[in-house]
Amino acid sequence: MPMRSSSARATAYTRKSFFVDERAIRRARRLLAVGSDAEAVRLAVERVVEMEEFWRLMAGTRASLKPGSFETP
Repeated sequence: MPMRSSSARATAYTRKSFFVDERAIRRARRLLAVGSDAEAVRLAVERVVEMEEFWRLMAGTRASLKPGSFETP
């Protein structure tokens, strides 16, 4: 199964060793639809980083939109 990449640039991987709850890894593999524990960890970490960046953007732009500045569908 090819690895999914959220960016077009090449990524250098570093070997890490850590303890993870086996049930959490199985759930992550199933929910993320990946074939290996390593891929589940990589994808989960990428998504955490993306969400943190998103929430920081949201916090930084809070109250900067004026009512009626965009149309609702």
